[in-house]
Amino acid sequence: MQKTFIGPHLRRLRLDRGQTQVQMAKALGISASYVNLMENNERSVSVSVLLRLFEVYGVDWREIADEDGRSQLADLRAVTQDPLFAESRPDLTQLRAALVHSPGLAASFLRLHSAYQAATDQLLALTQGEAPQIVTTPEAVVHNEFRRHRNHFRELEEAAEGFWAGATIEADEVYVALKRRLRDRLDVAVRLVPVKDLPGTLRRYDASLREIRLSEALDHTNRIFQLVHMCALLEQRALLDTLVARSGITDPRGVARLRVELANYFAAAVLMPYDAFLAEARATKYDLDHIATRFGVSFEQACHRATTLQREGAQGVPFFFLRIDKGGNVTKRFNATGFHLAEHGGACPRLDVHTSFRTPGRIVSQFVEMPDKSQFFVFSRTVDRPTWARHAQDNRLAVAMGCAIEHAPEIGYAEVFSVAGARMTPIGINCRICPRADCDQRAHQAVVLSRPVDEKRRGVTRFEG
Repeated sequence: MQKTFIGPHLRRLRLDRGQTQVQMAKALGISASYVNLMENNERSVSVSVLLRLFEVYGVDWREIADEDGRSQLADLRAVTQDPLFAESRPDLTQLRAALVHSPGLAASFLRLHSAYQAATDQLLALTQGEAPQIVTTPEAVVHNEFRRHRNHFRELEEAAEGFWAGATIEADEVYVALKRRLRDRLDVAVRLVPVKDLPGTLRRYDASLREIRLSEALDHTNRIFQLVHMCALLEQRALLDTLVARSGITDPRGVARLRVELANYFAAAVLMPYDAFLAEARATKYDLDHIATRFGVSFEQACHRATTLQREGAQGVPFFFLRIDKGGNVTKRFNATGFHLAEHGGACPRLDVHTSFRTPGRIVSQFVEMPDKSQFFVFSRTVDRPTWARHAQDNRLAVAMGCAIEHAPEIGYAEVFSVAGARMTPIGINCRICPRADCDQRAHQAVVLSRPVDEKRRGVTRFEG
């Protein structure tokens, strides 16, 4: 048997169950020292222990060697595409070995490179007369926490499954049922108010009055979502506190953002139950417009939910999710794939998510290739935000969903293409670190190891000599 090391994953499993090494060892019928050695990747796992892990914890560990550290491996591959490593870029075998034998060192390396990126951006901001950001943004911190969980939270899924306590609520009665639930269980009233009474606000909870006010600017779908979101904050406070504490995030801004995103996750899981959503996704080949209609949610909410289908033994297609505004700024991102989403700066201009603004409401499909030759299928579409004034018209964003190319046959939006002979668009993470010197969409030179401009030659951009 090929040696299989499962240290970080085993430790995470144990901590999620609140067990000590001694307790896990007793459950598995092995010694505590063996558990310790496995957690530190000093001992490989045997077939018998893998089977016991399945029996005791109900987790399918047959593919653990591929799953464990998958997101870290993807991050390492993306980071080492930085031009900084052009002269001595480690290959895939070396990166895998680093994760197996020195996972702590690999994690520290990723943190160091992230700090280097942030420092570089601060220097650029200073030279451009802008105020630098001193710390990593709360959004980036929360994205990393979701990515660490592969965008799937078992405890939230289980809580969502028990939300209605087995009762069947008709689709056209959900809003009324939620108002009744909040009133009867929590003594919280729900009131729909004119836009002028909540200027610039879509929802507000007044704890002293025990009242939730919803703006008339919200459509019916989003009114429902906001009420389930509030149920999460009020009813699932203890669970949210546990997940926040486990994350290790201490910055108040990061804690607040994480609670909001966890509540959003819970709301999506309630409105789009895991098994039913996965079955519908497979049956329709991820027709997200149809799925949104089926579950009474928005297209964007259905996209969010599709990224979370990573339950052991019942996995959907692993997606990444990217949302941008008309200026190209990344406003939201989730990731359950090996695709590396940039933390700093905008998305690659060669991604067709930018061009989807030209055809509002229509799906735009594309095959892309990263500098490391990994290939993905991406589809994009615009989504509209609530509008409550004449000057706020055309409040439109664009979302992109992507998966590794081997999953493209499972996606209906790819049916019109021949995957085998699909035309690949070469893209990068963003211009700051992209090594594609001859890209005709380059916005500026790579920050490090950029070549001097040759005054005797004019390339496809002013950055290529």
